[in-house]
This record gives sequence, C-alpha cells and structure tokens, in this order.
Amino acid sequence: MKKEIAKELQAFAKVVEQRFSKHDREMNFNNEEFKVEKIIPSSDHTASVVFKKTSGKLGVAFFYYQPNGAGKGWKYFFPTDSHITGMRAFEYHKLNAEEFNFDKNFI
Repeated sequence: MKKEIAKELQAFAKVVEQRFSKHDREMNFNNEEFKVEKIIPSSDHTASVVFKKTSGKLGVAFFYYQPNGAGKGWKYFFPTDSHITGMRAFEYHKLNAEEFNFDKNFI
C-alpha cells in the first residue's frame, strides 16, 4: 500500500470511529462508542479495520479504496456473514472471468 493511501486510510478510519460513536446514531441502542483497535491491510486497496466497542465486543469493517472518479477515496461497510459467503462465491466467478479474458490480451 502506498504511503499516501495508507495515511488516508488511517485518517478515514478515525472518521468512521467518530461516526459510529455518536450516541444518537440510528441503531446505536446501547450507546456504544467505537475505537480503532487495528488496521490490517489485505491488498493495495483493501483493509480490515477492527473496532473495539465500549461493550467489550469487536466490530470489523471492510475498507476499500476507489482510486478514480468522483467517488475517489476510501469507502467501507460492515459485512455480514451472508456478504462474506457471497464474496467467496464471487471469487470463483471472478477467477474464471480473468482466466477467460487473459488470452484476449494478445489478439
């Protein structure tokens, strides 16, 4: 991960920390506060951000970087088990598409 993108990730993780720590936030039934515990990069443009909640529980968000366009920058979501299962299935199809497309580079 490039240094500037890593700095942006760290700064944006703190923004998300503040967003989710608002006591009047929708779905914040327990008035929890979030604190960034660690950032775990998984590629040049993705990372898992682990948040420690005041309840003692952990929350993990998937952060991904959009490098171009109007929406350039870091985005995130908190994946459910269903999202993760779906992405495992997606991986299979993405690999097949990449394999199929590779030979098209030489036409």
